[in-house]
Amino acid sequence: MLRQRVLSAVVVLPILILAIWFDGPWFVLVAAVLALLGVVEFYAMAGLARLQPVALFGTLWTLFFIANAYYAPSYGSETTQLFGALALAGSGVILSLACVLLQRRPGDRVFVNWSWSLAGVLYMGLLLSYWVLMMGSYGREWVLLALLSTFAVDTSAYFVGRTWGKHRMAPSISPGKTWEGAVGGLVGAVAAAVLLSVILDVGTAYWKVIFLGFAVGISAQLGDLTESKLKRSVGVKEAGNLIPGHGGVLDRLDSIVFTGVVVYYCLKLFIG
Repeated sequence: MLRQRVLSAVVVLPILILAIWFDGPWFVLVAAVLALLGVVEFYAMAGLARLQPVALFGTLWTLFFIANAYYAPSYGSETTQLFGALALAGSGVILSLACVLLQRRPGDRVFVNWSWSLAGVLYMGLLLSYWVLMMGSYGREWVLLALLSTFAVDTSAYFVGRTWGKHRMAPSISPGKTWEGAVGGLVGAVAAAVLLSVILDVGTAYWKVIFLGFAVGISAQLGDLTESKLKRSVGVKEAGNLIPGHGGVLDRLDSIVFTGVVVYYCLKLFIG
């Protein structure tokens, strides 16, 4: 398993870093593909629980959120992007409910099907769009710092948990996670954020970078636990099998979806 995880990282990570470094449409394209694959896996999990989310609606609105984050600021200020996001959210609520009500055999699960339809869009589309906003507003250095710090959480938590983990953190959600691993992930995030701030020369006070690393360490692990709870609710161990050693795309995006939002607003607070 560890060998597969390393080999997958060796293949995927350079592609992701290059897409960030060259910016422009490349990063948006990668973000859109990941969001699309993630929401498809999200709806597939729902299908395993005999639910009927409106997958076509969900995939389209997920891509619309990514596109809005990229194109809207070009036509005005951040207010334009916010207006677009609110318009997508409002129309999504109405249209997803209409689609569910028009299903041939919705049974007595109308509300559940509607919830899963909308949740997929918000989880993959809205939350991942913050990475596109971060790139457009603060540049590739901060995107790299946020992303690699998030990866540092997963890596350090994994190795510290395997070596010293004794006290289970949330056995009913994810039996393998320990408090020792969680602390290791938090320390790893802070250390990675500080180191990357020096390498990338972001020019921000160290206390702000430490705070940001701490926020990444907490939000990444909350995201991981959230996705574990979603998988447990539908009775699956992995969201998919597209990435050897990691499971599905959703299994790799679980910590990223939360940290993008947290880092974006931390930067908004610290930089403006």
